[in-house]
Amino acid sequence: MAYVLSLTVFSQKILTPGSSDIDVSYLKTSSSKYIIYYVKDNKWTPKGNYTKDLQIDGNTLKSTLNYIDDSSKWYRTRISTADYRSFTPISFISKSTTYSFNEQLGEQTTIKIHKLDNSEPDKEVKLDIKEKYIEYFMLEPLLMTLPLSIGYKVSIPTYYYNNRPDSIINSYIITEVKSYIHQSPKTAKHESWLVSVLEKSSNSTYYYIIDKKDHRLWQKEMYVGDGVWEICVNDELDYQPIKNKFNKEEALTKVQNGNSSIIGTAFARDHVKSKIPAVFNINKAQYAPKGTVVSILLNSPYIEEWKDVNKKIRKGKKLPEVPIDANVAACIKTTKVYDDNGHFEFTNLMPGEYILMTSFGYTHNYSYSYQSGTSYLMHPSGAVLGSNPVYSTASGSAGATADIEKIVTIDNDGDKVEVKLKDTM
Repeated sequence: MAYVLSLTVFSQKILTPGSSDIDVSYLKTSSSKYIIYYVKDNKWTPKGNYTKDLQIDGNTLKSTLNYIDDSSKWYRTRISTADYRSFTPISFISKSTTYSFNEQLGEQTTIKIHKLDNSEPDKEVKLDIKEKYIEYFMLEPLLMTLPLSIGYKVSIPTYYYNNRPDSIINSYIITEVKSYIHQSPKTAKHESWLVSVLEKSSNSTYYYIIDKKDHRLWQKEMYVGDGVWEICVNDELDYQPIKNKFNKEEALTKVQNGNSSIIGTAFARDHVKSKIPAVFNINKAQYAPKGTVVSILLNSPYIEEWKDVNKKIRKGKKLPEVPIDANVAACIKTTKVYDDNGHFEFTNLMPGEYILMTSFGYTHNYSYSYQSGTSYLMHPSGAVLGSNPVYSTASGSAGATADIEKIVTIDNDGDKVEVKLKDTM
């Protein structure tokens, strides 16, 4: 058995810079962001994020990774450069809160190490490396270029300096590739590859989810111990279904710095249709209770587009709705109904088009008719000549909620606009 295992390892295909398996057409200058989670027992805890910028400049491929933890207490930057087409390493720069590394890579490798607080003298390390290799932080872009398919396997000699010259070159082995459906919270399902990569020195396995079509990296997973998995999820920076941008500064200015006001009344009214003409307007206006919150927000092309896009998404029933810009909440101005007759006021408004919104509960009273009998037209002989239904009425009540939204326009600075926020059932 030992002989068979050693033969398998020996016969593993080796991928080095310049390999014909590398197809750089999948790479392009781009920016992406990954949210880092620690996952245990289905509980996802955010731990930070990292951005990855790929830049192609002539024959040079540059990868810049910036890591930030969830509390912004530490950061790490990794800058790798390589030959664009072959992935032959050129240089590597690493910066953290304590150290910086500057590495010029090749057969003759020079590493300069600097302690940021100058508590130690600068250190220079020179290495002779005869083996061809991929620099570690270029491994992810490399995976995106490979001809992934069921049964594809390859071993990738990978360089990473960690103060142990005996372990500078490590093998990362693609042990399995299989089909997988990635479920994006923004863009739904994507046919992908699930790629298992074994780090030979630690015997740890990493899992990469790579799109079958454009080879983007959707997700990366690794086990960190004690039942915890680190999962990095693509935040899809290129997903921009709303083309218009929300202008926070304008929205805040409009609701704070004017001389106009809106005076309004919020109420609900029942309208119940019946075959009996007398059954209409069962209740008079049921006013929003005192203390009901009424909100106002400057309308804008962004808000209108956001509504239209989500309306289409709801109709299609395939994609999740687009969340509203987080800045919108800070620009909503609120007031409260101040009496028992649903009255509210907004002041200090500038001219513009606004959205008024409120929601409140009330009692929905209703009536209905039902056939309680039949009247007959009788011939003196006793024969039935015709008949007509006899209707009776009844009434009932139920709890209801009024959700009201209304567009209101202020034309001139100093105007006082009166509005009715009415919900009719």
